[in-house]
Amino acid sequence: MQTLPPLSSSHIHIADDAVDRIPSVGTGAYAHQQRLEKPGLSRYSTEEKEVEEEEDGRDVRKKQTFRGKYLFWLAYQSIGVIYGDIGTSPLYVYSSTFSSEPSRDDLLGALSLIIWTLTLMVSVKYVTIVLRADDEGEGGTFAVYSLLSRYANIVRRDPREERGIKMERVKTNELSTGSKSARNFMERSAFMKALLKVVGVLGVSLVMSDGVLTPAQSVLGAIQGLEIVKSDISSSTIVGTTCAILICLFLIQPLGTSKIGSAFAPIVIIWLLFNLAFGIYNLVFFDHSVLKAFSPYFAGAYFVRNKTDGWRSLGGILLAFTGVEALFADLGAFTRRAIQLSWLCFGFPCLLLAYIGQAAYISQNKGAYSNPFFNSVPPGMFYPSLVVAILAAIVASQTMITATFQLLSQIIKLSYFPQIKMKHTSRIFHGQIYIPWVNWILMVGTICVTAAYSNTTKLGEAYGVCVILVTFITTCMVSLVALIIWRLHFLIVVAGFLVFGTLDGLYLSSALTKVPNGAWFTLCLAILLSSIFVLWRYGKENQWRAEGEDRISPRQLLTELPKDAEKDGDAPILRLSSSMGGAPVSRLRGVGIFFDKTGSPNGTPSVFIHFLQKFQAAPAVVVFFHIRPLSTPTVAPEDRFSVSRCFTRTSSKSTLQDFYRVTIRHGYADEVITSDLGLLIYENIRKFIIHDRGMSTAPTPSPESNNSTSEDSTSSSDPPTNAPFNISAESANTSKQQHVRQALASLQAAYDDQVVHIVGKEQMRIREVRGWGNVGGMSRKIVLAAFLWLRSNTGSKVANMNLDVEKLVEVGFVKLI
Repeated sequence: MQTLPPLSSSHIHIADDAVDRIPSVGTGAYAHQQRLEKPGLSRYSTEEKEVEEEEDGRDVRKKQTFRGKYLFWLAYQSIGVIYGDIGTSPLYVYSSTFSSEPSRDDLLGALSLIIWTLTLMVSVKYVTIVLRADDEGEGGTFAVYSLLSRYANIVRRDPREERGIKMERVKTNELSTGSKSARNFMERSAFMKALLKVVGVLGVSLVMSDGVLTPAQSVLGAIQGLEIVKSDISSSTIVGTTCAILICLFLIQPLGTSKIGSAFAPIVIIWLLFNLAFGIYNLVFFDHSVLKAFSPYFAGAYFVRNKTDGWRSLGGILLAFTGVEALFADLGAFTRRAIQLSWLCFGFPCLLLAYIGQAAYISQNKGAYSNPFFNSVPPGMFYPSLVVAILAAIVASQTMITATFQLLSQIIKLSYFPQIKMKHTSRIFHGQIYIPWVNWILMVGTICVTAAYSNTTKLGEAYGVCVILVTFITTCMVSLVALIIWRLHFLIVVAGFLVFGTLDGLYLSSALTKVPNGAWFTLCLAILLSSIFVLWRYGKENQWRAEGEDRISPRQLLTELPKDAEKDGDAPILRLSSSMGGAPVSRLRGVGIFFDKTGSPNGTPSVFIHFLQKFQAAPAVVVFFHIRPLSTPTVAPEDRFSVSRCFTRTSSKSTLQDFYRVTIRHGYADEVITSDLGLLIYENIRKFIIHDRGMSTAPTPSPESNNSTSEDSTSSSDPPTNAPFNISAESANTSKQQHVRQALASLQAAYDDQVVHIVGKEQMRIREVRGWGNVGGMSRKIVLAAFLWLRSNTGSKVANMNLDVEKLVEVGFVKLI
C-alpha cells in the first residue's frame, strides 16, 4: 500500500502591505467573521449547491458595530475628521451673509435661520434620518443608490461581486400601494434606472469636486488670518505658505484615518470649546435677548422684510452647514452611533452657542460682522484663538479628503472606476481607506486651485453650490429608501420630502446665483468626473455581456467516456462536447492552475475554455482557482480554502476525474499569491480527497488497529443476519479506500511533474459599426474606444501577482464588445 506524503507546514503569509499587491474591492465592514454552515456540512463538500450556500453565507458584507470604549474612540476620531469643515464655519458665516451693517431685526432673522438650519438640516435630516440609509455601514449618495439596488432590480451586477451582496427584495404583497408603485416604476422604466445611476454618480462627483476646493478654502482662509497681525503681508507669501501646508497635509495621509483623526481631534475639540466659551461669554456680557431667535417667526419675518435680498443672502447662511455631506460620506470610516454621539453631545451645542454669542456681540458693536469670530474674542484670548483657528482651519481639510477616499472606494467596488491600489489603514475599523493615487491627484488639484484663485473671496464664489446640490440629491434618494425599504406610508414620505426639499430648494436656488461668478468650475469638474464614471460602467457592462458568452458549465464543455480496458491508464477519456467540435482531449503532465475571475460554482473559467480550444488538451490535474477578497483584516486558516469537484451531470453528481475548484478567501492583510501557492493548493486538494472519501490520514492501519477492529467486530451484539450487510459495507469501504489511493497517487504524480499557473490575457475589440451614417453606433464606438484606452492604461493584473514567472502561462484571447 502506498504511503501518503506528509502535509507541509506552509501557510499563507500575513503582510501589512498586502493590499498593494492584490487590491481589495470591498469596502463594507464585518462585525464578526462567522462560519454560517449547516449542521454536518463540511468545508470540503462535493455538493456544489451546498458549497455555494456556505460561501454565500460567509462572504456577504456586514457592517461593524461597536460599543463601549471602541464607540467612544470612534466618536473621538470623528471629531478630528468630520467636524473640521462645519466646525470652522463661525469664522465667516456672518461676514458672508451681510455686505453692510445689519439691523437688529436682520441679525435676529439670520441667527434664527442658522439655528433652525443646523437643527433641521444637520441634526434632524442627516444625523437622525439620512445616517440610517447606509449600505451595510457605507454612507454617501452612491451608498444610497447601492442600497436601493439591493431591494430593487435596477442595476446589472458584476459577476465577481454577486456573492458578496445580500439581496433583500421585499415581497410585493408586503408593500403598500405607494411603495409598490414606486418600486415598479423604478424597475420598469429604463429612464428611471439611468437617472438613478447618473444622480448617484453625480452626488459622488460633487463631493469630490468640493474636496478639491475645501482644503484650498480652509487653509488659505487660515493663513489670510495673519493679515490681522501683519497687515502688509504679501499675497505671494500667503499663497506659498498655503501650498506648503497643503503638501504637508497630503504627505501624512498614508498614516491612516484612525491615527490622523486621533491626532487632529484635540485641535478641533479645543477649537469648538473656544467657540462654546466665547459664545457664553458674549451672551452674558452683551445681549442675551438674542435668544429669542429660537422662534422661527424671526426667520420668516427676515424674508418678508428683505424679499429678494434675503433670498440671496442664503448663499452665505448655507456656509453654516458646509461639510454636512461629508458627515454622511465618512460614515464608512466611523459608525452611525459614533457620529450621532459626537454631533449631538458636542458639535451641535458648541456651534449653536458660537453663532448665538457672535450675534450678541454684533448687536452691540458696529462693524463686528466683518470678522465675527476674532472681533468677538474675549480680552486676552486673541492670540491663543488665532493659533487654534489656524490649526482648526488646516484640520478642516481632512473632512473632504477622507470623504473622497470613502466615496471612491464605493465607486470602484460597483465597477464605476478601474481597480486601483487601495489600503485599509486599520485592523480594528475595517472601513477606513487610503488611496495613494487619489491622494496625490487631490494634492496637485488643490495646489493649482490655490494658486489660481489666490484668495478666499474668489474661492467663496465657487464654494457652496456642490454642498447644497448634494443635500438635495440625498433628500430625493432617501425618500425612495423610505418608501421601498423602510416601507413608510406614502403621505409621511411626501410630507418629509416637502419639508426638507423646500429647505434644499431655497438654499440651492440662492447658491446657483454664484454659478457665473466661479461655481461653474466645481460643476464642470463634477460633470467631468461623472462622465468618466458612467463611461467606465458602460464599458464594463458591455464587457460582462461579452464574457457571458463563455459562461458555460464543464458538463456543456466536456464529456467523459468510460475508460478503455484494453489501454493502459485508469483515467477516462475526455472529449469536447458536440457543440465544441467533439474532438478528443489529450492529457498533459502536471497540475494546471487556471485562474477563475468570477468564481462561479457552475461555470468554467474563460482561460480554460480557450486553452482547450487552442490545444485540445488538459493537464493531468485541473484546478479552477478563484481569489475572493473580503473586507476583514485576515481570514482564519481553517476558513481560507474551499475545495469542491467539477461535475458533468448535476443530477447524478458525476464528477470529472482530477478536476477541482479551489476558492481562497482572504482579508486585506493576507498575502495570498506567494511562491508556494502551488504547494498550498496541492495540500488542500489532498486534504479534500481524504476528507471527501471518509478516510483517515494514516494509509496503512497498524496491527494494533486491525486487532482492535477485529475485537470490536467480534464483540458486536448484532445478529448473524447482518453479516451480509457487514461484508457489503466492508467491501464498499475497501473500494472507497482504493479510490482514495488512486486519486492521491494521481495528484502526487502530477504535482511531482510540474505546477503551472495559467491566467487569461483578454483583449477587447469593438464590433464593427455597420454604416457610417449610424450616429448612435458611432457614438457607442467612441465611448467604448475611450473605455478600452482607460482599461489598457490601468495596469496589468499579472504584474500585481507575486508568481514565479517560470511557472506562469498567459493564454491570449479576443472578445468583441
